[in-house]
Amino acid sequence: PNVTGVQTCALPISSPSPSMSGNFGDRLMYIDGQFVPGSDGQWIDSVNPGTEEVHGRVPVGTISDVNRAVNAAEAAQPSWAALSVWERRDVLRKLGAAMRARAAEVLPLEAADTGNTIGSLGRDVEVAANYLDFFSGLGTEIKSDSVPASKDGMHFSVREPYGIVARIVPFNHPFLFAAAHLAAPLMAGNAVILKTPETSPLSGSLMGEICREVLPPGLVNIVHGPGLPTGDALVRHPKIWRIGFTGSVQTGLAIQRSAAEVAVKHVSLELGGKNAMIVCADADPATVAAEAVRGMNFAWAGQSCGSNSRLLLHESLYDDVVARIVAQVSTIRVGDALDPASQMGPVNSAAHYRRILSFVESARHDGAKLLTGGERPPGGDFRRGYWIQPTVYGDVTMNMRVAREEIFGPILSVLKWRTQEEAIAMANATEYGLVSGVWTHDLKVAMNFVRSLQSGFVYVNTTARHFVGTPFGGWKNSGLGREECLGELLSYTQNKAIHIFV
Repeated sequence: PNVTGVQTCALPISSPSPSMSGNFGDRLMYIDGQFVPGSDGQWIDSVNPGTEEVHGRVPVGTISDVNRAVNAAEAAQPSWAALSVWERRDVLRKLGAAMRARAAEVLPLEAADTGNTIGSLGRDVEVAANYLDFFSGLGTEIKSDSVPASKDGMHFSVREPYGIVARIVPFNHPFLFAAAHLAAPLMAGNAVILKTPETSPLSGSLMGEICREVLPPGLVNIVHGPGLPTGDALVRHPKIWRIGFTGSVQTGLAIQRSAAEVAVKHVSLELGGKNAMIVCADADPATVAAEAVRGMNFAWAGQSCGSNSRLLLHESLYDDVVARIVAQVSTIRVGDALDPASQMGPVNSAAHYRRILSFVESARHDGAKLLTGGERPPGGDFRRGYWIQPTVYGDVTMNMRVAREEIFGPILSVLKWRTQEEAIAMANATEYGLVSGVWTHDLKVAMNFVRSLQSGFVYVNTTARHFVGTPFGGWKNSGLGREECLGELLSYTQNKAIHIFV
């Protein structure tokens, strides 16, 4: 849930020039165990979103480069799939340990490239390694059924890997998502090709260094580049039958279209959200105010699919909770993402910054009440870069754009409701259905909301948390498939039915 992936991208593409290399230099693609440039010599500049300065470059992966990655994966996959689940388990745990050992290198690189504050990023590597540990322990669950379908035969099924899997990574937590989404396809016996996000690609090469320490050449390949040509080449490749994408609805639709023009492919999509946090009259105002601010994920500028970007307050609590939220949000320290004291950095890219500003303008036009933020922070440190203050709008109604569309930025919209039926209708009145939540001490009221909310993930008395082993994914335009659970592992296998008569 994020805005990235297979789409036309107007990023700066250039011929090689040493003067354009920034602090992190040129980062190459990782194909067949080697770091290689692009086949046509084109590069994408990676820009520090806090300064607008180029601080690194990656090659533009071409169709030829994608073909090389597919060939390497095809050669490596059979011997990997032939290993026992115990042997694959041991390798995945070594991969997780290698990631933990490089965490000190990942965090400053990721902060500079994404704009996420380094203090908040501290858990990303550990969470990614934990996913590798989790899926490494599920090998014996890659099982199917036996059925007594006849009196003289044996009827059973087995699960086998697809072969080559493509994973397209979002810009908001590129290392975390790349690493975590290696776990299930690898444990299932597949080879993987990762495409890094075009606006935050640099940690992908560090991921390649870690994979080279642990994995056989060709098992994991990492390509850089925009949606066209790189992402589209992956989606359309005839030897890739399984695709996983995290990103925007628009890009998810583009992936479905491109894949369907080539073959019948298994595509899973973890897409956007316009998540409603519904607060009932019996909730504690201080608690829900603090949780609403926490759940907006301001540490990465609200750039999270799970952010509770719509706060639906019962009218009896509205004034009290809003006042508390404004007091908290207005004191959030915005600053350099590499400064451990910063509580929010810049948004990720120039294009995304312009999109967020368009919501600020639409909120003004539609009559939302600006309660705090809504503009560039004052001071010389913020003259350049993609900065916007943490923002709260009150008096929002469902006919406003800030109430209906995913902003994917540091903007919280606050709405008021009177009856449960009204709150449910408001919560469900978008194209999204990723996450929703309700705050109440009345179990009957909570269960009424739980049954009525049209989303794949429902919280009661908490927000913006993931619970490993439970399925995460959306309804409606928020996606297809489920992740972070056994179902994700099984989704990277195909079922083969076998009928034996002697």
